Amino acid sequence: GLLILPPGRSRADGPFPLVTLVHGGPDARYADEFVLDVGSPGQWLAAAGYAAFLPNPRGGTGHGREFSAAVVGDLGGAEWSDILAGIDMLVDAGVADPERLGIAGPSHGGFMAAWAVGQTDRFKAALVNAGISDWGMIAGTGEYGPMDGVLAGSFGWEGTGPHPHDRVSPISFASKVRTPVLIVHGEDDTNVPLAQAIYFHRALSHFGAEHELVVYPREGHGLRERNHQRDLLLRTRAWFDRWLGDPGGA
Repeated sequence: GLLILPPGRSRADGPFPLVTLVHGGPDARYADEFVLDVGSPGQWLAAAGYAAFLPNPRGGTGHGREFSAAVVGDLGGAEWSDILAGIDMLVDAGVADPERLGIAGPSHGGFMAAWAVGQTDRFKAALVNAGISDWGMIAGTGEYGPMDGVLAGSFGWEGTGPHPHDRVSPISFASKVRTPVLIVHGEDDTNVPLAQAIYFHRALSHFGAEHELVVYPREGHGLRERNHQRDLLLRTRAWFDRWLGDPGGA
């Protein structure tokens, strides 16, 4: 993975509030380059005083077929343990403040952020961007439904269940969420349909979890309109400032 520190700062200046930005795919990877996509705003957060951790866990590309295939039927397994190992390493090294951890990501990274808050209370804030909350639903409605069903281990039509995909769907763990969650989604997303966000929103509402839902009109899987991109960048930083504390005033 990659670590982006605030400008002019070194590891010795830590610990910093840390935001982990999980990439999409899962068959993607972070390269050693300028990272300022609205879904993975590494430099944007670093410029505000955060350390940004960009992990390349199992399931991604660049390390061979076996590495990429490790998540098939085990979503939230090997990739999740890899991400946690990276965070633990940064905490142990004094780079990350264990009391000021956040997590975010787009698409599959949004799934991982939603998964994270149902598995642990370590994170003080999360941002789920166009993320998957129910793998059975996306297997039936998403553009890549056949692939998603294979990744998750089932489609829902195998019988009465419970199904393997239920065990790896964030919606199944909504009752455990104690972390404030910002959910953002494009209204016209056909890759990960908006219903994924609404379902997670309704579940968190049912259990009284702190969260916000923002739907961007006319947008698909990724924001294209400049005002929406700007809004998400500003909203991302404001959300983590709110729950992790403004690093500029730390």
